[in-house]
Amino acid sequence: MFTGIIKDVGTVSAIEKHGETFKLAIKLNQLKNAEISLGDSIAVNGTCLTVTDLLDSGFAVEAMPETFRRTNLGQLEIGNHVNIEPALGASDKLDGHFVLGHVDTTAELVNKTDDQNSTVLSFRVSPEYRKYIVEKGSVAIDGVSLTVSGVEKDIFQVSLIPYTLSHTILGELNVEDSINLETDILGKYILDSKVEAYQND
Repeated sequence: MFTGIIKDVGTVSAIEKHGETFKLAIKLNQLKNAEISLGDSIAVNGTCLTVTDLLDSGFAVEAMPETFRRTNLGQLEIGNHVNIEPALGASDKLDGHFVLGHVDTTAELVNKTDDQNSTVLSFRVSPEYRKYIVEKGSVAIDGVSLTVSGVEKDIFQVSLIPYTLSHTILGELNVEDSINLETDILGKYILDSKVEAYQND
């Protein structure tokens, strides 16, 4: 379980690919190795992965084909930055919203504009997942907990303050970049339960 509150921006230091499986080595910036243990769950760009190795100033994770197909992690290159969030502890403060680290799909950044003290990012998402996105609802974009500020057809928007832009990788996004999207788990259960009830009537 995560909250979508990013604790560090790491740097990809090594990549090992075999077909649709891959291993990533990630160098930490703010977090210390003492805060991460072998076997821990950790969110990398919003994707829940398992720490398989502890390295000098960082850690390694391994991804399976489902992760390669569902997320943008397979597009990473050495030197790229990634959002990092360790799993939530039982006594930790709950900010953001409930984020599972189970990425639904990727979405494409189609527009980036400034609105006074905020930056508005517009993303295009497939209709299959658009139904789970509602205005003022929650989404996780590359693991960052955000509020949907607008929705129109297959486009949704989020508005970011300067702090979020400078403390996550979202400030580095350019138009046509792909992001990992996790929609709100509560919305998915509510909508799917309504569909099931309708089908059983």
